[in-house]
Amino acid sequence: MIALLTGTIAYKSLEHVILDVGGVGYRVVVPLSTFYELPDTGTTTLHIHTHVKEDMLALYGFLTSREKEMFILLLGVSGVGPKLAVNILSNIPAADLSDALMNQDVKRLSAIPGIGKKTAERLSLELKDKIARMSPEGPRPTPQRVHASDGACLDDVLSALVNLGYKENQARKVLESLEIPPETHLEDVLKGALKILMK
Repeated sequence: MIALLTGTIAYKSLEHVILDVGGVGYRVVVPLSTFYELPDTGTTTLHIHTHVKEDMLALYGFLTSREKEMFILLLGVSGVGPKLAVNILSNIPAADLSDALMNQDVKRLSAIPGIGKKTAERLSLELKDKIARMSPEGPRPTPQRVHASDGACLDDVLSALVNLGYKENQARKVLESLEIPPETHLEDVLKGALKILMK
């Protein structure tokens, strides 16, 4: 089982990265929280969860071991698969998710696309004690940002929001309502849109 990969980023998108490790390209699905902090190119290390099913083997990568632990905890909840777990971590940082689960903040959890009130209640009920036993998160790496041209940036952000479970019309309206200065980083546009959508 693959648990850690260090290599060069050969490709980077909002859904996954391809990490070149000694000439072998590993496709690794990453949440937006990890995507924001990955360099555009260069060497990086990802904590890996290898997910095996009868017909599929998939790698999920995280910059911090804390985030990987949260992902694994989420998978332990009935009805939560890897796609939903990545979606949860893309919408709420691991530390905030820990707080929401510890405080049984159902309102905060159910604001995440794909999480209804019942799922939010089940998550907080099943994970509250497990979160309490987890070690605190260490220091986070300094983010390095990606810049895209305005048109490409907006298309990428719209695609990411739709993949996170927001309706395309709703996401498009939010993007149109944002004042986006030229030279704005893709991550900043995405964060701004998510702030409005999570209200």
